[in-house]
Amino acid sequence: MVRRTEILQSAAALIAVSGLRTSLQDIADAAGIQAGSLYHHFDSKEAILVELLRRYHEDLDRIAAQAESRLDDPGTLSAFDRLVDLGSAIAQCAVTHRAALQMTFYEFPSPDPELTALAQQRPAAILAATLQTLRAARWSGYIGAHVVLPVFADRFVQTMLHVGLDVIRHNAGADKLAALLCRILLEGLAAEIVTDAELDASPAYRAADEVVQSWQEMTDPDDEGGRIRAVARTEFGRKGFEFTSIRDIASAAGLGIGTVYRLIGSKDQLLADIMRTFGEKIAPGWTRVLQSNSSPLEKIDAMSWIHTNVLDRFGDEFRIQLAWMRQCPPDTPSPGWLFSTRVEQMKSLLAEGIRSGEISIDCPSNETLARAVIGVGWIPENILRDLGTRAAQVHVRDTSLRGIAGRRELGSQ
Repeated sequence: MVRRTEILQSAAALIAVSGLRTSLQDIADAAGIQAGSLYHHFDSKEAILVELLRRYHEDLDRIAAQAESRLDDPGTLSAFDRLVDLGSAIAQCAVTHRAALQMTFYEFPSPDPELTALAQQRPAAILAATLQTLRAARWSGYIGAHVVLPVFADRFVQTMLHVGLDVIRHNAGADKLAALLCRILLEGLAAEIVTDAELDASPAYRAADEVVQSWQEMTDPDDEGGRIRAVARTEFGRKGFEFTSIRDIASAAGLGIGTVYRLIGSKDQLLADIMRTFGEKIAPGWTRVLQSNSSPLEKIDAMSWIHTNVLDRFGDEFRIQLAWMRQCPPDTPSPGWLFSTRVEQMKSLLAEGIRSGEISIDCPSNETLARAVIGVGWIPENILRDLGTRAAQVHVRDTSLRGIAGRRELGSQ
């Protein structure tokens, strides 16, 4: 059992960094054993992946059971502290099981039905426990009546699970980042109540909306390279970068493999090109927003409007960004979106807002705060699909600027 655990730990560490391209030989080398010896414990790479996913879901279920048991014994914890405890446990689970978490982002093309089912399994128990915890918080008067609790429960769980992405966590401890994210989601960045009408009228929001309205999908039927990139975006977004081959792209495009290589080069070059064009959609919006005559809080809100719309229109490209979030070190710029530049811009905005008293947040690290604010500025895709762009933007405002605590109810009026 000790050797089996060592193999799983080695596999998890490698997959968290290198993804599912990790081979059995890589895992054996990391575990310090011969590849043949590995088969005494696992008969295939798929068996290792199944075990990693099973342990991930079991850990989430254990956290859910603990959270529900605490509801029967209110004790002395406040509603806020109870949610911080739950969020921290989910976040730590995501960090511990980073490899398994990444497997849940895409469709899993595997002949093993158990592996496919585990990869697609929703964390139902932790969602239910979070919803019950939120209901208890509402009964105590902490959460306002305007909040749709099932939607927020989903938002809360996904936000804490994304702590498992190194690009968001960076050098922060999982518990510290979870507590900060809870503070933002529950109590908001804004020192004073800010309404939707005020935010909609800001120069920053108008500038962002102008950029959103300017987006067009220009498709030249004679541009074979452009058509291949469009097909690749769909395939990468659906199955993930690692599970999509040039052969898959060529087949979907109805072209020969040689033609695809001639027009777009390697798969890595194709990924970089897609990410670059994705960044070119976002960058003008951020630039226009930053140049507008608006307050820091209004600019942060306008940036989230750009994010909401780019996710709505270009969801495949966004999912492809997850490959970069895992494959690159946290301080490595994305070739498309230049994430490190965005972090620096957000740090400046937050520092200005804190100095002016517009933003009220207690965080010793402006770097951590900037990454957290960027993170909550992107609404989960399934929630966006359910709500639509306008309602999704109001939800982002409630869970980043105003917070969902009862004192913020006037914000959406």
